This record gives sequence, C-alpha cells and structure tokens, in this order.
Amino acid sequence: MGILGMIIAVVLFLLGLAGTVLPVLPGAPLIWLGMLVYGLFTGFKTLGWLFFIGQGVAVAITLALDYLATAYGAKRYGASNAAIWGAVIGLAVGAFFGPGGIIIGPFAGAAVAEMLRGRDASHALRVGWGTLLGLIGGTALKLLIEIGMIIWFFVAAF
Repeated sequence: MGILGMIIAVVLFLLGLAGTVLPVLPGAPLIWLGMLVYGLFTGFKTLGWLFFIGQGVAVAITLALDYLATAYGAKRYGASNAAIWGAVIGLAVGAFFGPGGIIIGPFAGAAVAEMLRGRDASHALRVGWGTLLGLIGGTALKLLIEIGMIIWFFVAAF
C-alpha cells in the first residue's frame, strides 16, 4: 500500500508544482494533499501531526505570497494603494484567463488604477512593471517553498 500511496503523492507533487504557474491547479495545496494521501496509505507511520502542521504553514505562506509579492513589487515602484488594489484585482481576474492573464492582469490592474488617479502613462507603466516583477519574484519564492516541502516529505517519509 505504501508504494501506491507514494505514486499518488508524487503525481500530486508534480501537479502541485505545475499549479504554481498554471492558474487552474492549486499548487501548494495539491502538494499537501499528496502528503496526506501518503500518510493515509501508510497509517501515518512516518508523518506525524507536527509534520502536517509545518507543511500547512508552508501552504499558507505560498498562498499569501501571491498577493504580498505582487503588492510589494508595485509599492517598490511607486504604486499608490489604489494601484496595489488594482494589481490584486487584476491578479484575481487574470487567473480566469490562464497563464497570460496572470501576467497581464496585475500589470494592467496596477497601471489602470494609477492612470485613473490622474498619473501619467510612464508612471503607470513603471508601476505595472514593478507589479509584474513582484509577481515573478513571488512565483520563484513559492517554487522554492514547495520544493522545500517536497524535500521535507522525503526526508520524513524515509
């Protein structure tokens, strides 16, 4: 049973990693689910409650990174609070349009919000660029955390 649990877990890990860049898949939650499935198949012999709490915290951090990194990038490049909200709304709306929407949504949301506040186009584009850089940086951090989650799993499981 442990082998079947491991196979399912690894498939969920791969789907989770793909979900970090594909909006239709919940990245880190899928990775956590893979660990839970493995635990169920093995009777939780090697994965205890502390392990799952720690992994749950890692999942929460990755979920928060989507919004925090985007907002940080926007603020770093001179965004107003309206632009930060525009970026967050753009990210949420863009998620419905695939990977391209996730890239364009926050950029457009921040830039449009700045222009609605009467800022010039060059400032709005700079803020949009900062938003995009924050999003890319956040995605890279999420991947690092998720890889760390998977490494911790294999260390704990064996």
